[in-house]
Amino acid sequence: MRSHSRQLAEKARRENFPVASRLLPRRHREHLMAVYGFARTIDDLGDDAHPDDRLRLLDEAEADLARLYGGHPPRLRAIQALARTVRECSIPADPFHRLIEANRRDQTVARYETFEDLLGYCELSANPVGHLVLYVFGEVSDPRLALSDQVCSALQVIEHCQDVGEDYRRGRVYLPARDLRRAGCPTGHLAAAATSPQLREVVAAQAARAGTMLAEGETIVASLSGFARAAVSGYVAGGHATLAALEGAGYDVLGRAVRPRRARLVRAWARLLMTARSPDMRRLSSA
Repeated sequence: MRSHSRQLAEKARRENFPVASRLLPRRHREHLMAVYGFARTIDDLGDDAHPDDRLRLLDEAEADLARLYGGHPPRLRAIQALARTVRECSIPADPFHRLIEANRRDQTVARYETFEDLLGYCELSANPVGHLVLYVFGEVSDPRLALSDQVCSALQVIEHCQDVGEDYRRGRVYLPARDLRRAGCPTGHLAAAATSPQLREVVAAQAARAGTMLAEGETIVASLSGFARAAVSGYVAGGHATLAALEGAGYDVLGRAVRPRRARLVRAWARLLMTARSPDMRRLSSA
């Protein structure tokens, strides 16, 4: 179990943002790591298991989730670790089911025609994570969920920009096909050793869209207080820092690993904590 925890912590350290910052109380860190552990495990089943086994394993994970919510002991370690979090934070099953469905979709859908189509995928692959975070902190409201969706979809698009080559090697393209055609960028460019000018143009366009969504969604930070504000602002700051890294690299995502600089992340985090403007608090806190 300790080895599994170390592996999970190592994966969390490689994320663009602080998954469960030490600034948070232990109970929040443990809940956030339980949620992260589930999401990572489901992604690993959908990405790294033998292709012939992936749908079966995802079905088994969903059945195990049903055992948890049905009051029966789950079998998978990642779902066992969720039990206390689900109970103490009153988390419904739907966000977890949507994360599983995203990985099912990855087995059958390898291309997205438009950016809007890609956002439909983010509704399954990314947005549920933001909902789970809000449940962990007891800060769920419809307006906050909508802002969280903006932030989480932006973070997912940013990650797709970073992982163009890796995704292509897995047989997937998360850059909209329409944008690739407009830029005169055949998908073969995604397998090259160097990032072509056409591919840089497409990546830059997705990053710009993500930046707009992130700026719109970060209003959520001002609606939160205490530890919830600290955690969510860290996620938003990670997005801003990664966008800056992509721009600084000239959107060269094949010739190098583009990662956010820690100093830039910390500066963005501090800025959000200190300067986020307060929206209509009654509107954002109402269910």
